[in-house]
Amino acid sequence: MPMRSEQDAHHQEAAGHGEAGPRLSIVVPCFNEADNLPAFHARLCEVAQALRKKRGLKVEVVYVDDGSRDNTYAVASALPAIGLDVQTLSLSRNFGKEAALTAGMQHARHDALLFMDGDGQHPPLLIERLVGHWLDDGYDVIYTAKAHRDQESFLRRTGVKIFYALINFRSRHKIPEDAGDFRLLSPRAADALKRLPERNRFFKGLASWIGFRQLRVDYEPAERSHGRTSWNFGSLIGLSIEGLTSFSVAPLRVASLLGLLLATGALIFGMAILYETLIYGKSVPGYPSLVVGLMVLGGVQLIMIGVLGEYIGKILSEQKARPIYFVAEHQTRSASEDAATLDNRKTNAAA
Repeated sequence: MPMRSEQDAHHQEAAGHGEAGPRLSIVVPCFNEADNLPAFHARLCEVAQALRKKRGLKVEVVYVDDGSRDNTYAVASALPAIGLDVQTLSLSRNFGKEAALTAGMQHARHDALLFMDGDGQHPPLLIERLVGHWLDDGYDVIYTAKAHRDQESFLRRTGVKIFYALINFRSRHKIPEDAGDFRLLSPRAADALKRLPERNRFFKGLASWIGFRQLRVDYEPAERSHGRTSWNFGSLIGLSIEGLTSFSVAPLRVASLLGLLLATGALIFGMAILYETLIYGKSVPGYPSLVVGLMVLGGVQLIMIGVLGEYIGKILSEQKARPIYFVAEHQTRSASEDAATLDNRKTNAAA
C-alpha cells in the first residue's frame, strides 16, 4: 500500500477532513450592532452556501452579544439559519471584545475558526479567499491587514506606529503591523490558541505567537452601513495599554532604559559641576537645579511605578482566576431545522 506524503497528511489535518468533511466556525463579537446584523448575516449566508456547494464545507456562525445596550441579541436570535448553523450568545454584561472572542471560540463546535466583526467592515466575500489559502495552500493562520490607512487621521496613524514599535521592541517574535482580528485558523492552530491559559488575552498577539504557517492578506475595509464605531480615542488608548501589558514586557524595558539614561545624564551633570567647581571655582545655584532634578526624577519614578502597577494588576487578575465571562442566554439553530421549517411553510402555502 503506498504511503501518504507528509504534505498530504498536513493538508488533511489542516483542512479538518474526515468523513464529515471540513468544518468552519465563524465567531462574530457584537456590541450595539442590531442595525448592521441583518444585512451582514444575509451576505454571510450567501458565502456559506457557496462554500458548501463548492467545497463541501460545513459552516456555523457564533454571534456573541457583549452586553449591548440595544436589541442586538434579539436580532441575532431571529436571524435565519440558511446554509449555516447559527449560535447566539448573550454575555451577562460588557466584558470587552477579547472576552467576547474567547466566549465564541470556546462555544464553537467546529475545528477551524474564523474571527470577524459584525459591523460589515470585514467583507464576508473575502472569506472564500481565506478558506482557499487554508484548504488549497495549507496555511494555518491567514490574517488580514488594512491595505492602507489613508482615511485615518494623522494622530491615529502615528499612534498605531508607536504601538507596534513598542510591542515589537526587542521582541523575538514580531506582531505583523496593521493585522486585525479578521483571520482564519486551521484546526491545529485553533487548538493551539485554545490551549493558551491566560485570562488577559490579546488575540492579535496570541494568534501570531502560536506560529505555524501564516499568510497576510491585505484588504480594503468597507464603510459601516449603520451607526458609529464604539472605539473612540480613549478606548483605543486603553486597548493599546491592555495589549502591551498583556502580551509584551516592552514597557518594562523602556522604563529600564529611561532609568539608565537618566542615571547616565545625572552622572555627567554631576561630573560637570564638580569640574567647574574644582577648576574654575564657580558656585552652582543650588535651589533651581535641585528642584528641577527632584521633579524629573520624581516624575520618572511615578511613571515606572505606574508601569509596574499595570503588570502587578495583571498578575493579581491571573491569580484570582475569575471566569473570563458569564453567559446569560444561549441559543442554537441548525440549518437543517430552518430548512425543514421553510419546506413546511411552502407545503402549507401550496395546500
